Amino acid sequence: MYREIINDLKKWKDKARRKPLLLTGVRQCGKTYIVEEFAKECFDNYVYVNFESTENMSGVFDYDFDVKRIITELERQFKTKIKAGNTLVFFDEIQECPRAITAMKYFCENMKELHLICAGSLLGVALKEKNISFPVGKVNRLQLYPMSFKEFVIANGRDDLIEVFNDWPEDRTIPDLYSVPMKKLLKEYYLIGGMPEVVNTYVETKDFDEAFEVQNEILKDYADDFSKHAPLSEVPKIRWIWDSVPVQLAKENNKFVFSHVKEGKRSAELEDALQWLENAGLIIKTELVEKPELPLDGFADKTYFKVYMSDVGLLRAKSKVAVPTIMNESDLYVRYKGAFAENYVLNELKSTGKNPFFWRSGNSAEVDFIYESEGEMVPVEVKAADNTQAKSYKQFCKKYAPRIGIKLSEKNIAKNQIQETVTYSIPLYLGWNIDRYVK
Repeated sequence: MYREIINDLKKWKDKARRKPLLLTGVRQCGKTYIVEEFAKECFDNYVYVNFESTENMSGVFDYDFDVKRIITELERQFKTKIKAGNTLVFFDEIQECPRAITAMKYFCENMKELHLICAGSLLGVALKEKNISFPVGKVNRLQLYPMSFKEFVIANGRDDLIEVFNDWPEDRTIPDLYSVPMKKLLKEYYLIGGMPEVVNTYVETKDFDEAFEVQNEILKDYADDFSKHAPLSEVPKIRWIWDSVPVQLAKENNKFVFSHVKEGKRSAELEDALQWLENAGLIIKTELVEKPELPLDGFADKTYFKVYMSDVGLLRAKSKVAVPTIMNESDLYVRYKGAFAENYVLNELKSTGKNPFFWRSGNSAEVDFIYESEGEMVPVEVKAADNTQAKSYKQFCKKYAPRIGIKLSEKNIAKNQIQETVTYSIPLYLGWNIDRYVK
């Protein structure tokens, strides 16, 4: 399956100042698959070391950090010659071998010519809890997310639709020829999401139940991770928070409230559990910026935030929303439809490297997302239906005068001016193409 990150891997390969690459991402989002595809396409030879399935391999790093010795031992173990420029070395599940993480520093300093990729699903958790020495400044980093909607469309054999919208004129109404299949695919994406095994199962079978079975297996694996990798005292709290995310996201005011997780529990008791889920990549927080100035991160309120899931399909699985509810857009589905649309847009923004926040002024006005682009602030309003009346968005534009803003909804494409702000109204199914309008 096509993953856009392979283009970033190719850029890394040819980088003049290349360092060992750390590839992070939530468990089962496709890290191993994409590195193997990259190796097949770009290298003559490939050495794969999995520290989780082959525990004895950690012994190679126990003695010292002499990278020449380490490579010699790997050559013996895998009966192959590791040649810089021709061989890709991949250390997978590196969180299981803390000394291999430290060794990245020495590969950077003493064997820069070697192409080395390291990956870890629970690396964020391991670095916090095992007090591992991280080689700051000695690695390049890439984050892999679940498959984006664009990648989902391509996986379903409709790359022709993606090509159509790559250079779509800003002032041309999108006809049913293109909008109808894209809307249908977006509903399917809400159901299936972007976890590669789930997508692959759906593409091969076109059976929602088969795909949902895989989703439930993934959710079960995540729950097992809580027990295996989290401190015992935190496991119940992690489960409470994990189960509360869909409910809190569907609330009218979807600020995350600790007291709604478990009656009688306060934020001080639950903050570590929430942080564990964030470190594991299972949830994504967006923080409030009440008075937006650049850089946005410098003005964010770390105590006031929303919580989303890393994959919209897993949000559906945890919410147990049925196929007909989404495909036929039941009238009783209004609130969760908004939650799905917002989570989907957040996932799209993150997958294209953006760091979104949200704006709220008292209890009267809110813009769903704002992010920085080339030193500018871009507001993004999300509407799950075709009603794009957004008083809060207009208020934001009048007050802060961003050059460009985006409205995502079920309406067709349009362009208008709100005082100094050029606003592009684009269909939700073009969320992957926002950068084309923010230029």
